[in-house]
Amino acid sequence: MTALPTGGSEGPAPSAWHAGEQALQARAGVHERMAAVGEVVVRDHMPDQHRELFEKLPTLLLGALDAQGQPWATMLAGPPGFVHTPHAQRMDIAAAIDPADPVDPVDPVMAALAAHGTGAPVGVLGLEPHTRRRNRMNGHVVRWGAQQGLSITVAQSFGNCPKYIQARAPGLRAAVTPPQPAQPLGPALDAAALALIARSDTLFIASASAARPGLQRGEGVDMSHRGGEPGFLQVRHTPQGLELWLPDYPGNLFFNTLGNLAQHPLAGLLWVDYDDGGLLHVAARAELLWGEAERAPWPGAQRVLRLLVLGGVWRAQALPWRWTAAQPAPQFSAMRQAEGVQGRRPST
Repeated sequence: MTALPTGGSEGPAPSAWHAGEQALQARAGVHERMAAVGEVVVRDHMPDQHRELFEKLPTLLLGALDAQGQPWATMLAGPPGFVHTPHAQRMDIAAAIDPADPVDPVDPVMAALAAHGTGAPVGVLGLEPHTRRRNRMNGHVVRWGAQQGLSITVAQSFGNCPKYIQARAPGLRAAVTPPQPAQPLGPALDAAALALIARSDTLFIASASAARPGLQRGEGVDMSHRGGEPGFLQVRHTPQGLELWLPDYPGNLFFNTLGNLAQHPLAGLLWVDYDDGGLLHVAARAELLWGEAERAPWPGAQRVLRLLVLGGVWRAQALPWRWTAAQPAPQFSAMRQAEGVQGRRPST
């Protein structure tokens, strides 16, 4: 995702979008429009308003790749100001390196950043749920360690709209206790994990343009948000294993996540326990479904992601925060009304 020189003898600038994103944009009939949009909205630096948001957040979402090319997603936490942008092309994160975290460099199993070390591609999402502000930044690690924290140089920076974000505000838990030891989960997960998924209204998804993304402008790791009404994921027990069906609603037409999955169909999913600060990390294999029958349970959905669970990690009390009750995003009731469906939710 590194910006390359333009003009002169170098020929035309590489597109802001890689081939997978462009293919989905073409299928949606917006390829030419998005080619022009990408040159305007996808930057190689963070605008001041993005830096302002990142620096006041008490959480930050990261996506990274392990040694096998599996994406993983996580949420880091700290007092506002634990994220610092000394200039428009670098982000410093004063976060303790936790070996229990799937994207932590000293984790012997996941080894997500240690697999590459300096230069590892990273996707960043800054989300302020109660205002529904969110900004994205994708880049590469330039420094990490238990003492130094994590520093990322910017390759791509762009904003996202407030759609589908369930508004909730963070506050300290009444009794903040140390995180519990990480609990590995098999492909079937367990009852507690399935219960969290079944009641969720939000998940985060990490994806990558390849198992080892190159340095072209459109390549790298992305970290994105998905929201829905409580229970919006369908949980299906199939002969192939545990499947999670995730609706894809109308968005910004960038197709970052879906374009990545078209090229590298592995995803890292993250659920936050907004009551107790736990994190559920899940690895999955993704397939995009376009049929009307598949998307019928979700009014307004345009596609469905079928996610075959490969395994997971549960980290109880990983975060010091708990959040207020969600204020529903208005788009879902509007889509149900537009399709003449009142009160219907997808069954799980």
